[in-house]
Amino acid sequence: MSDDTANQGIPAPEGASDIIATEYEIGQDNIQTRIGPFGLDIHNPVFAISGLAIIAFVAYAMVAPQQAGDFFGWLRPALTSTFDWFFLLSANVFVLFCLLLIVTPYGSVRLGGSDATPDYSYVGWFAMLFAAGMGIGLMFFGVLEPAYYFGTPWGDAPLGAVRPFTEDDQLIEANVAEARRMALAATSYHWELHPWAIYAVVALALALFSYNKGLPLTIRSAFYPLLGERVWGWWGHVIDTMAVFATLFGLATSLGFGAQQANAGLEYVYGIPSSITVQVILICAITAVALVSVLRGLDGGVKVLSEINMVIALVLLVFVMFAAGAVSILTEFVAGVGAYFREVIPLSNPFGREDTGYMQGWTAFYWAWWISWSPFVGMFIARVSRGRTVREFVTCVLIIPSLVCVFWMATFGGAAINDMIADPAASAVKAQVIDSYNPPLSLFAMLDGLPLSSITSTIGIVLVIVFFVTSSDSGSLVIDTITAGGKVDAPVPQRVFWCTFEGLVAIALLIGGGLGALQAMVISTGLPFTVILLLMCVAIWKGLASEMRV
Repeated sequence: MSDDTANQGIPAPEGASDIIATEYEIGQDNIQTRIGPFGLDIHNPVFAISGLAIIAFVAYAMVAPQQAGDFFGWLRPALTSTFDWFFLLSANVFVLFCLLLIVTPYGSVRLGGSDATPDYSYVGWFAMLFAAGMGIGLMFFGVLEPAYYFGTPWGDAPLGAVRPFTEDDQLIEANVAEARRMALAATSYHWELHPWAIYAVVALALALFSYNKGLPLTIRSAFYPLLGERVWGWWGHVIDTMAVFATLFGLATSLGFGAQQANAGLEYVYGIPSSITVQVILICAITAVALVSVLRGLDGGVKVLSEINMVIALVLLVFVMFAAGAVSILTEFVAGVGAYFREVIPLSNPFGREDTGYMQGWTAFYWAWWISWSPFVGMFIARVSRGRTVREFVTCVLIIPSLVCVFWMATFGGAAINDMIADPAASAVKAQVIDSYNPPLSLFAMLDGLPLSSITSTIGIVLVIVFFVTSSDSGSLVIDTITAGGKVDAPVPQRVFWCTFEGLVAIALLIGGGLGALQAMVISTGLPFTVILLLMCVAIWKGLASEMRV
């Protein structure tokens, strides 16, 4: 199996490793054919079921947008109010599982075999991980979330935190410190350990069973310890198809957010009107750029764009930090980390809560979103993490990006809160986030209160677009791998197909209900995939135990 694995673009284990002896060959169920000049190498039936179902969904949302909008409007609150406890408890399990791996002897297992060496430097690794994992989300929610929690206009205060404003926009000085503390804690909760633990579980499962066990780089491979050879049959087909659905709708949600925010920035800075038509044009144009990146591959496309984006993001981050007051921002960061650890347990408890607006409207949605993204981000992280030990891998994926995310939130959110405190009645942030709740404009409202706002807003638009591209092309590579039966070198037309349909699904969701439709679909696909992740933890434990016996 190891030679065949290597021949399909997946390196064979180096040194000691517990390779699984199976009769299955990567791509043995694939259909290889040609359509004109284009070759295809697709897994039967995962590609067919996924592709046809998604085509049908896009057609439905575009042909009957009103009915689709009504359905999505009902779906999101129905799911979050019913399954909020399940999302919260499951995310807690993933965090505890990752922490357990760090402190147990299993942490010494090296991904790729005992003699494997890392394929990428730490700088390149972190850049790809960060850009693919959280990019658009940080741009969209970096100002919105802390500012919203601080103002809490409709009784959605996390854990019942106090509100710092009177009804006539007067500041309540006695409440400011507590409202700021809870805003930072509640925001950090959504961006620290929990989402990265979700990603780490999927990435570790894929890397372990592909690089150490010699199995295809697909979600189903992680279930070999639980299903044995049945994993190559319909059980595996269902698992991989669910992974494709979750990934595609998770990506489409992010791309929809990105299109809305880019359009809002263009309107704010250049007067280009915000409309579905403009957002559709943006999605089409950016998808075309993503296609070019897809054609260049992982090293020539995604890696280069990720590193460029990291530099641009760092420049904007440093500017906002100093423009808003470096000492104040650093204080916010330290306070945010401390507040997170003080409040993480009550925020993680799904029972007896009165802040249902926060728990269901924000936390349950976030966990479903991260879980939907997990096949995409997990496989992407797995592909660039060969050669790391489990302890090194989990620690870096869990801790370092968490700190980066919190620092980003402390910087952008802290600047937004400072703007609201300075003059509540005149604050552009308060007007867009609290008074009218216009999420896509929140970033640009904050930048408007700082020097060089037209320049920084343009940089913000560029960042959103490049994050859009890196997410789209990375996701295309991942979905293509799953639907090609684990082959990482499938024909280019297949990647083009999936990249194109990521954009089409985002367009369909925007037409069929906008922001609510995006959130509804990500929750509906994230729910069943949560069960997959819980079972994946059991499979990882079994797989690591066998590695320790080599």
